[in-house]
Amino acid sequence: MKKALFTGACIAALGIGSAAAQTANDENSQAEGAIQLAQADVLTVYATRNPLPAFDYPGQVTVIEKDVIEDFNPSTISDIFDAVPGASFDSGPRRTGDTPAVRGLSGEGVLVLFDGARQSFLSGHDGRFFIDPDLVRAVEVVRGPTSALYGSGALGGVIALRTITAADFLEEGETAGFKIGGGYQSVNSEGRATGTGVWRSSDNKTDIIGSLTYRNASDIELGSGFALPSKDEVLSSLLKTTVRPSDDITLSATWIRYGGDSVDPSNPQGNNTAGSGNELVERDIDSDTVIGAINYDPASALIDLNLTGYYTSNNVTEDEVSSPRIVTRDVETIGVSLDNRSKFSLGSGSELTFTYGGEFYRDEQAGTDNTSADGTRGGVPNATAKFYGAFAQAELILDLGAPGVLTLLPGVRWDKFENEAPSAPGTSDEAVSPKIGVSYKPIDEVIVFANWSEAFRAPSFNEIYADNLHFEIPNLSVPGPFGPFGPPYFVSNFFIPNPDLVPEESETWEAGAGFDFDNLLFKGDSLTVKGSYYKSDVTNLIDLEVNIPFTCFLTPSEVLPFFPPCGSGEAFGNYSRNVNVTNAELDGVEVEVQYDSEYFYLRTNFATIDGRDVDTGDYVGVLSPDTFFADVGVKLVDGDIRIGGRVTAASDFTKVNDTANARDGYTVGDVYLVWQPQKGPLEGLRIDLGVDNVADTDYEVVAAGVSQPGRNYKLAVSWRQGF
Repeated sequence: MKKALFTGACIAALGIGSAAAQTANDENSQAEGAIQLAQADVLTVYATRNPLPAFDYPGQVTVIEKDVIEDFNPSTISDIFDAVPGASFDSGPRRTGDTPAVRGLSGEGVLVLFDGARQSFLSGHDGRFFIDPDLVRAVEVVRGPTSALYGSGALGGVIALRTITAADFLEEGETAGFKIGGGYQSVNSEGRATGTGVWRSSDNKTDIIGSLTYRNASDIELGSGFALPSKDEVLSSLLKTTVRPSDDITLSATWIRYGGDSVDPSNPQGNNTAGSGNELVERDIDSDTVIGAINYDPASALIDLNLTGYYTSNNVTEDEVSSPRIVTRDVETIGVSLDNRSKFSLGSGSELTFTYGGEFYRDEQAGTDNTSADGTRGGVPNATAKFYGAFAQAELILDLGAPGVLTLLPGVRWDKFENEAPSAPGTSDEAVSPKIGVSYKPIDEVIVFANWSEAFRAPSFNEIYADNLHFEIPNLSVPGPFGPFGPPYFVSNFFIPNPDLVPEESETWEAGAGFDFDNLLFKGDSLTVKGSYYKSDVTNLIDLEVNIPFTCFLTPSEVLPFFPPCGSGEAFGNYSRNVNVTNAELDGVEVEVQYDSEYFYLRTNFATIDGRDVDTGDYVGVLSPDTFFADVGVKLVDGDIRIGGRVTAASDFTKVNDTANARDGYTVGDVYLVWQPQKGPLEGLRIDLGVDNVADTDYEVVAAGVSQPGRNYKLAVSWRQGF
């Protein structure tokens, strides 16, 4: 009953697709085809919960807008992340299993938001981004701890997706329109079809957008020459409506739907193929995110209020092809957040913006296995987590006159979290997350900044309550049921709960500088450069401890009577559990450079990261080689045609504890052409041609032995028409 009442309350609050994000969408809407790369001209919504130029944020945030996303002609969200320094995906060539990492942290250490709605589904092999890139208008990656605003789960940073709006498809004076398109890429024979319809009232008080994208793909041709078995089809859709009953109030409602069907190994990451212990499964993914919001912004400097409610349901079912076994994981999230901005003028161009609010969300998980004795799934406990948070942030801008402008950005958040599971003790804890950022602009074109923050990541119910079967191994210490030459006996390793887990915590320092200049080489051009160095001390990292009796690997002749026997479960020392084990130190450098003019453009970045166990000196974290990325293009025929190329170059990767995991450096190049007439009878047409991995390079990004896709020919055609 409580769940039903709370769901009803969230639905009653319908109206939002993150009100702050919607505000930025309206303010930052651009006509299709206009390529705007200057970071200083781009707003960030999620870095401070208060829209501001990304260049002015005293930290590192990258905003990839729709025009840049379309130039990548992406098949998945991960395809565009070359444009983000310090962020990567460690999943592999398949679409299933996309798992992001930011500044060396992944999993629960990276917060994912769709229009402000938390995406709490976490699985080792099933991925997190249940949305098609066609439905995304902007991707924001706030790098570095952001618990002061978002609470648990933001040690590495925040990846926030903003979905498309009616304003993205309608020009001034138009009240209805559509966009249809399709595409193909050769590396996995993927076909795509998409359609979008929009309408808005003549008084601009109501608008509706609906969009649908279908993809179908098969085996992936790798740079190694091997064809990685894969088969999947995806149907992703969005329905959004916005109503403005008055100048003060904006209501919106969004429904994001994702359905994915694939045939691949139970663990589809890397270059894994199906076999014993990694069974071929028919995987069915069903994801729904419903978001409602109200923005109240009257003619008062004290009130700019957002109320957001959301419900997210993610279900993954895996049906083993060679057996009757079916396992499921279902995660539901219900959340509500409230925030307000109060602005005060301090005279002489100085001002204060006070952002404050609260949040509640509840995650509930259920796992099933039709072959287990009680129907539950090992490692997927039936459990519930609740989070309560309150936050406050001050953005103080001091105009010092001739010396320049000084900005102070202090913030703090309090969180309480609780975990519950049937027949297990509940756990609860609290955390306070402070942060302060400072920037100084001696002139408008130059910024120097620094920030300090503390962040935390609460242990998940998967880590606390993990139970049941983890895996099975052969027992070599005794003859099998058919003698020494027959199949062996198998013993089981079981998960055991650990209610004593404590949160992961981090303390981070960062310092950097940047500059932004206009009219350097040509009238109207812009150049933006921003870079920083950061260092994070992360304590109590949660890791999975796996214990197996060594006698399981001995032959009968090697076993002595006083050795502990090989058996199943904790009584024999054959178990797995999550423990707080590591104190880590992560540090790195990130630099972004962006240039845009009437004639050509450039987007480039560089990132390096290192991570060490403070006690042992071992490498820790999701590390990557030093990586340089550049996207360079020229504009022809008054901007109707763009011809570009992308290069990614990485150094040898030797930050490994086992030399067998080292990887060679690589250089990979892509080329692309976009034809998009800006006027005339063909206005609204867009044709994309491209070749990824032009040299068919065999290279490794995820891990040693994991080859990436080979040469990939790409084509996309779309047509937009407004009325």
